[in-house]
Amino acid sequence: MALLLVSLCLAAVITLYFKNNPLGHTRKFMIRRFVNWFPLGMTYAFLYMGRYNLNVSKNALGDMMTKEQFGLIFAAGTITYGFSFLLNGPIVDKIGGKKGIIIAALGSAVMNLLMGGATYLYLMGRLKTNMVLAFSVLFALNMFFQSYGAVSIIKVKAYWFHVRERGVFGAIFGTLISFGVYFAFDWGQAIVEASQLQIEGTRTAFQNFIQHIFAIDTGTTNATWLVFTIPAFLLICWALVDMVLLKDSPKEANFDDFDTADASSTDDDEKLDISIGFMLKKIFTNPVMITIALVDFTSGVLRNGIMQWYLVFAHEMKNTDVSFYEGSEFFIKNWGLLLCLTGIFGGFMSGIISDRVFNSRRGPPAALNNALMIVLLIIMAFSLMRNPTVLGIAAIMITLAVIGVHSLMSGTAAADFGGKKMTATASGIVDGCVYLGSGIQSLAIGYLAHKDWHYWPLFLLPFAGMGLFLSIRMWNELPAATKKYILEVEKAEIKAQGKGASATASSSTDPAGVPN
Repeated sequence: MALLLVSLCLAAVITLYFKNNPLGHTRKFMIRRFVNWFPLGMTYAFLYMGRYNLNVSKNALGDMMTKEQFGLIFAAGTITYGFSFLLNGPIVDKIGGKKGIIIAALGSAVMNLLMGGATYLYLMGRLKTNMVLAFSVLFALNMFFQSYGAVSIIKVKAYWFHVRERGVFGAIFGTLISFGVYFAFDWGQAIVEASQLQIEGTRTAFQNFIQHIFAIDTGTTNATWLVFTIPAFLLICWALVDMVLLKDSPKEANFDDFDTADASSTDDDEKLDISIGFMLKKIFTNPVMITIALVDFTSGVLRNGIMQWYLVFAHEMKNTDVSFYEGSEFFIKNWGLLLCLTGIFGGFMSGIISDRVFNSRRGPPAALNNALMIVLLIIMAFSLMRNPTVLGIAAIMITLAVIGVHSLMSGTAAADFGGKKMTATASGIVDGCVYLGSGIQSLAIGYLAHKDWHYWPLFLLPFAGMGLFLSIRMWNELPAATKKYILEVEKAEIKAQGKGASATASSSTDPAGVPN
């Protein structure tokens, strides 16, 4: 049933993509662009599976990996991820998004295989190195390669999508994140359950398949390492698909490149071989880019502050308050699916509002989402140990709002203000701030929750307030080229339509430079 719902959501996303064509691209161009972003996006979704499978393994290992140990391991990875963008963003701007996503997929696949090997040795009692040290190093290396993923998908998007289309692409970006979370938590949990030495009750077809293909019944312990090795195999498959289908720009796919009306449209930098130092200096001295990065920093604290810790909290209630745990079972069993569905809705709602209501300004919907999160965190604080249903709904709704913010900032605003030439560097720095925020919350909540879970929502609340303040500050911000496009093209078309003028002359050429 869950897989059917996700499949229907994917079909709806694809339908909305083809329905959203404000620039009047030819059908041939729309199809080729779909063939480009779909495998790229699915690779990114499975990168998420190869990232948050650590969370699933923590619950599977139980007391063998404590909250504090998990917090340290996750923080090592996310902080590495954050700082990696200072190197990887400029590299992807030089080599292109296609090579970047292949590096991400294959590098993460190797690290997941090694984490699977470490888990196997640990469960067999053969791991001589401290578990926290081993997993911290491997997860940090995994996140280093993972950091190529986000900047690569945004780099490719910058050449294929006009600014006036990017709100909806931001929604697609948020949808891909949501699919990845579903794969990580629900598919990951299904793998863990299927890899148990003893399975209670009637086995599902998937459990029988995993049990037989990996001969689990011949072992002496649960095959928890499969939660790492199976995503590794899937990443290798998608990397091979990307090698064949992915193109960095319309020109490489035999279409003419076109002006996307982002920040690069008003620069002379397009003609230059821009150095890494130049790109970093230009971004770090741009107050709008700094604001975008700080908004996404708060979203990193909030997003992983909920996704990472809700299941840990709910499972811990099993030992302290059985009735509360039983009231949380719906959310526990469907956590990945719920995150997926609400993330898709949040991404599309924010993207469409941004493009259709606020003329592609990203600040207003981000501010609205942060205001919603403030209310929901207050509700969480009051329902924490009292009402599992209210707590679960509030946690899920926060992920809806925070995916909306993240898809607007990392997936859209960074590309808008960075421009095509510096898209990967700009989005990398912004996405890096997300994971610096994630690393901070991982350390802080791991420590605070060990003392008292009531600190959990209270720690997150000020970051939602900070996100609201910063989003309001960038309420009216748009790249100069976007403002020019709206004034000279869109308003001129509206004026011409008002006079009853025919648009046939202007429709003889596709905005992508392809004759109709």
